Amino acid sequence: VQLVESGGGLVQPGGSLRLSCVVPGLRLDFYVIGWVRQAPGEQREGVSCINSSDNDTYYSKSVEGRFTISRDIAKNTVYLQMNDLKPEDTAVYYCAADRHLARLFRSLHSQHPPPMADYWGQGTQVTVSG
Repeated sequence: VQLVESGGGLVQPGGSLRLSCVVPGLRLDFYVIGWVRQAPGEQREGVSCINSSDNDTYYSKSVEGRFTISRDIAKNTVYLQMNDLKPEDTAVYYCAADRHLARLFRSLHSQHPPPMADYWGQGTQVTVSG
C-alpha cells in the first residue's frame, strides 16, 4: 500500500498550506493516520495524527494551535491544514498509516525511537522562506 501526499510547496512565513494524503486500499475507520516530517539533517518527528475509531486528533507541541488534521472517509483522504507557517516548519512531510494509535502518538512526543508505522507515503516538500 502506498500512501500519496500532495500540497507541499514554497510559502512565506505566516502563510498557509494544506497537505492531502490519499490512502488507497485502507479504511480510515480502521487505520490511524499521521503526519511525520523530516527537516534536513534532522531525525523524523511526528507532527499530528487522527484516530481511526473516534476521530480524536493529536498534535506535537511545536505545531499545536497552528496545524489542523482532518479526514474525509468517503474520499479516503486525510488533510493537514498548516497556518502561521514558520521557517522551522521546513521539511519533507510524510503521511503514515498504522493499525494502532500508540506508535504514531508516541512519535508526537519523542523522536526516540524514530516514528514507526505500517505504511508510508513518499513525502511532499514544504519550504517556508521569504
